[in-house]
Amino acid sequence: MNMTGVYIVDDHKVVIEGIISLLQNEQEMKVVGHACSAADCLRFFESNTADVILMDISLPDMNGIELCRLIKTANPGIMVLALSTFNQGVYIDKMMENGASGYLLKNADKSEIVFALNEVVRGHTYLNFESVQALKSARKKSGEIPVLTKREKEILLLITEGLTNSGIAERLFISIDTVDTHRKNLYNKLNVSNIATLIKVAISNNLIG
Repeated sequence: MNMTGVYIVDDHKVVIEGIISLLQNEQEMKVVGHACSAADCLRFFESNTADVILMDISLPDMNGIELCRLIKTANPGIMVLALSTFNQGVYIDKMMENGASGYLLKNADKSEIVFALNEVVRGHTYLNFESVQALKSARKKSGEIPVLTKREKEILLLITEGLTNSGIAERLFISIDTVDTHRKNLYNKLNVSNIATLIKVAISNNLIG
């Protein structure tokens, strides 16, 4: 059985201890390490790895947004799930733009934490209800609502379901090259550079559902 290696970064030891306690009976998950600072986290990943990092935004030596960027630049295969008390759209935006695959609030219960971890490890994006509402509110204030074609909306929906280009091509009976063109158009229209941010923007603009 493949174990999901979880690494925790939080400046409060009680939070780390609480998460370790929550996950200790999860047969498919193992906490491989933890840190109370960005420096210790970066030092760990110089010679170690994990499948997913639960990352606080508020750290003593560097904010989690910048830490996320550094981790994803050096280790693109490691998923990052933000864990924060902040529920403002700007923080969610920045974490997702810097490579996070999800955003979780610290009031989440065990079932939500486990579900979110599993989702991001599978390559999906996880945003809890409160985070989605915060993003919608932030997007409404900006007034930027992109217009997508019917086909772009179809492809966007399948992307959020986790389908690859080949899977989408098979589902819609079109070529992979056509799917890739539509995907690039979506990136350009929504001004994003990765799938996580694409899904975040789509949710905040009510482009899927």
